[in-house]
Amino acid sequence: MINGSEMDVFRASKAELNRFLAQNLKQYSRLRNFDFGPGKRHNVSLLSKYISHRVIDEYDVIRATLGASTYERAEKFIQEVFWRVYWKGWLEHRPTVWYDFIAFDQQDESLRQKNDKNYMAAVNGETGIACFDSWVHELCNKNYLHNHARMWFASIWIFTLGLPWQAGAQFFLKHLLDGDAASNTLGWRWVAGIQTMGKCYLARAENISKFTGGRFDNARLNERALPLVDEKVHVVQPIDYEVSTKQKFETLLIMDSNLNMLNRNETKNYKKIYVMSLANASRQIAISQSVVEFKQNLIKSAAQKHPHCEVLDAREATQVLGKMPGCDVCYPFIGENLDFLHRSNDVWNIDLNFLRHHEDLFCWQFATKGFFNFKKNIPAIIKTLALS
Repeated sequence: MINGSEMDVFRASKAELNRFLAQNLKQYSRLRNFDFGPGKRHNVSLLSKYISHRVIDEYDVIRATLGASTYERAEKFIQEVFWRVYWKGWLEHRPTVWYDFIAFDQQDESLRQKNDKNYMAAVNGETGIACFDSWVHELCNKNYLHNHARMWFASIWIFTLGLPWQAGAQFFLKHLLDGDAASNTLGWRWVAGIQTMGKCYLARAENISKFTGGRFDNARLNERALPLVDEKVHVVQPIDYEVSTKQKFETLLIMDSNLNMLNRNETKNYKKIYVMSLANASRQIAISQSVVEFKQNLIKSAAQKHPHCEVLDAREATQVLGKMPGCDVCYPFIGENLDFLHRSNDVWNIDLNFLRHHEDLFCWQFATKGFFNFKKNIPAIIKTLALS
């Protein structure tokens, strides 16, 4: 893990991207689905921990990719990067999906889980399912899982162990360095069969054996489960595409979900910039100490990019921000950070001028339906946003 306080995280993310493009992009499409195990991640980019905090954003990744390769050769990697943009846009159109996930009765559920042998065996990696238990230990100790393993993990959690998908999604958010409200929540819903209604993802022992290079054979799984059913209808809510993208105040607030704002020219006219990451006392879903420290290191390193930038503790935000008439806020997306700002502003009662990136607004218009609709617009997105 790169210690953000010791190295410029912007340079670190670009160095990892350039390494991947030079050494591994050519084999990505062929090898991306293989989970070779910890320490053997040459087949994937490992950029998700940076992209989820937007130390480097999706558009910069695609720009660099198309500078190193043709679209045809890098199409699968580009699509995978755009999945993150798509998930964000889909959730922005349906914020009630996030609110319902957060409303999952955590207190009652935690009391029930302590007496649930399946749950305790799952989170301790003691289920007796070798692949699952191995992934639990990797998740808790390395704070990462291969994307294919995340799908298998979620399927086993839901359909073999019979545990609530929400509890699994919380477990991921607790331990993943790249934990992201949109990708995580919607990914778990997709596996469960409620994101694409009636179509769930079932982990199969044969598939696991094949794509782990035979590391895990003969897993006893429920391979005939039916999709979960959620009768709640989440109405598409229109996004105001005329929202502000211009500076209004002399102070800017940046959360840990949009750190590359500190690397953009738009910050040069601010007299004061605050960058903030939420400790568990300010969160609705607690994260592990290693994830807390990773986020803190990222923002400390990022804050050094601007002479008028200061790291702000969320517990001190009321004293600092509550005295202002208002401030600009780099829009943090649906999730913990935005929820915190809305709750806090009930106390602050100031004008929060949310600044959105024009790239996001353009892409999100294609994210109201399934990914196929978004995917067919990727060439037009690349052209319009001048990503090549």
